[in-house]
Amino acid sequence: MFIGYALNGHLTIETEQGTVELGPGELYVVPKGVEHRPVAQEEAHILLIEPAGTPNTGDPETAAAKVEI
Repeated sequence: MFIGYALNGHLTIETEQGTVELGPGELYVVPKGVEHRPVAQEEAHILLIEPAGTPNTGDPETAAAKVEI
């Protein structure tokens, strides 16, 4: 599962089933197991929520190592 929320600006979420366009104040939930890619053509403030342990690249083999602060 992945949740994308556009605070301001516009966010496009590309999925296997199509493309979803979000404007300010809009939210979209990508179901578990669906490949997706969030894209912003211009600066946008967004809130992305994913399960703990999800690599930031979507690929565990190329993901940056988690750093505890």
